[in-house]
Amino acid sequence: MRTEHVDVVVVGWGKAGKTLAGALGRRGRRVALVERDAAMVGGTCINVACVPTKALIHDADARRPEDDVQSWFDAAVQRRDSLTTTMRSRNHALLADVESVLLVSGEARFTGARELEVTAGDDRLRLTADAVVINTGSSPALPSVPGAVVGGRVHDSTSLQHVSPFPRRLVVVGGGYVGLELASMFAHFGAAVTVLDRGPRPLRAEDPDVAEVATEALVDAGVRFVQRASVVRVDDGADAATVTYRLDDAEHEIDAEAVLLAVGRRPETDGLGLDAAGVEVASDGAVVVDGHLRTTAEGVYAVGDVKGGPQFTYVSLDDHRIVLDDLAGAGTRTVSDRRAVPYTLFLTPPLARVGLTETEARDRGLDVRVATRRVAEIAAMPRPRIEGDARGIVKVVVDAGTDRVVGAALMHVDSHEVINLVALAMRAGVPASELRDGIWTHPSSTEALNEVLGAVR
Repeated sequence: MRTEHVDVVVVGWGKAGKTLAGALGRRGRRVALVERDAAMVGGTCINVACVPTKALIHDADARRPEDDVQSWFDAAVQRRDSLTTTMRSRNHALLADVESVLLVSGEARFTGARELEVTAGDDRLRLTADAVVINTGSSPALPSVPGAVVGGRVHDSTSLQHVSPFPRRLVVVGGGYVGLELASMFAHFGAAVTVLDRGPRPLRAEDPDVAEVATEALVDAGVRFVQRASVVRVDDGADAATVTYRLDDAEHEIDAEAVLLAVGRRPETDGLGLDAAGVEVASDGAVVVDGHLRTTAEGVYAVGDVKGGPQFTYVSLDDHRIVLDDLAGAGTRTVSDRRAVPYTLFLTPPLARVGLTETEARDRGLDVRVATRRVAEIAAMPRPRIEGDARGIVKVVVDAGTDRVVGAALMHVDSHEVINLVALAMRAGVPASELRDGIWTHPSSTEALNEVLGAVR
């Protein structure tokens, strides 16, 4: 078995790892980047998550009623695959051109402190390093019920993107963000979608008024919700899959051509041999880290989804900055530096949020003023009407004493862009009155801030 020593080993091609490897390599550090799956070069985001699903969502929204569902979906999947192939190639080229970065294909396993064995078939490579970065991401979790196994008509969020034939009926088990994005997408492609959710209402992390507007959009698209439903089992039969669930002390059945199991994602640590390196794992399977993303093993870091916390590729990107600062900088940057991190649920139109909800702010005892208006009622916001979709809501929560925005929920055309402006204002301490009186391009969705914040109370 050949042995190679490098400055840093990065396990996994995800956003944080690949960016860190490139940054260190360009500084002359010898870096080995290990990936076990050629189809995951570039990471989860560009291959099975953010990019491909948003491409499918875009094409689903573009389908007209007269377009044949199966052929339209097939063309969308083909475009999705072409896009991911191109991005995978470009990601590989970005690091292949960095002379001091060694790209390694194979399964990595810790055999000691900062020591790993990489296996690819009969080939084995022993890597030792001054530092190791665990960047193995996450994978779809499955519910602990009989029949909840991916195969046939039963899917996770990855396999459903290539479902064939297109399902006329889809059952989504789980009412989280992944499940709702895919429910919305397949409804716009033309499927009848039923969401089985254990919670009392859809989008229970959002304020009730925001959740109501988002739920209306989903129902309008053809999504049916069954709340307080507890799935008992899944059976993949000869003609359809059947999901049995308990509701109001009685069992019910629903048939569909496809079933999506969307109950969250779990950190991917199987087979890494973390015990051999002295790396501790939390009860939820996430690698335990401190504010500098250091694990319990000296010289070993964890970044991205595998460490737990928000599962966003832009958070992973910031993870790389923290580790880069620790390895090649002042070592002062930590996760506590993050403030006002936004996110978007890509429904149609998208729902974007940052900071506290009104409920959270009041529960914390904050004295807040709230500005809320449905998009259809905002006169100074013509952009959604131009786009042909005036649905949605704008809600901004403002601290009464400081005039600072503490949270916002935006559901409208371009909300995934406008939320970044609001988040920046929160981080920079820009008063809500500055957003209210801002001079914005016209016609744009940003103009909603002029009118809505003018009615804050």
